[in-house]
Amino acid sequence: MNTIAEQFSKYGVVPVVVLEDAKDALPLAKALTEGGLPCAEVTFRTEAAEESIRLMTKEYPDMLVGAGTVLTVEQVDRAVAAGARFIVSPGFDPEIVDDCLEKGIPVFPGCITPSELAQAAKRGLEVVKFFPAEQAGGVAMIKAMAAPYTMMKFMPTGGISAKNLKDYLSCDKIVCCGGSWMVKGDLVKNGEFDKIRELTKDAVELASSIRN
Repeated sequence: MNTIAEQFSKYGVVPVVVLEDAKDALPLAKALTEGGLPCAEVTFRTEAAEESIRLMTKEYPDMLVGAGTVLTVEQVDRAVAAGARFIVSPGFDPEIVDDCLEKGIPVFPGCITPSELAQAAKRGLEVVKFFPAEQAGGVAMIKAMAAPYTMMKFMPTGGISAKNLKDYLSCDKIVCCGGSWMVKGDLVKNGEFDKIRELTKDAVELASSIRN
């Protein structure tokens, strides 16, 4: 596995963040770091995503910040220019994957079928996103697809929470889980960063107790 995936594995959980306003980027980064999760997948669904990544990577250089919901090569370029250290896409887009591989950027494309896994394996990828996890069959589907693709590991996202985290992290084919329960939009919007820090701390303790 590449070093980014190895770091994900240590955390067990990667916060999937939606920021509507870049002013929330630094207090959120502070809350996540203090809570024990110095990493974030900042989704490119909002206008504030690019600036948020720029602020977070500048003020918290040791934090592992990447861009999620990346749908175009142009977004890859913008995210990387802003400081993103990895790219996550919801589906398998050959153009995005090939562009990232050419540029040496760690990329985690969404794969929920054996055909998509075949494309990922052909390109030498060892870790892919599995999205939407719960709706696409959860752990049972991951185990079924991993049976023929023994070299592949997964980062499931979608419908994962503290309630079902154990189901996922107990599977040795899963590197980590993407989750937003500790960084819900209303908590960010209301400036409840102390609450985010506590929920992050709980998530870290839960992931650690499952893995150890």
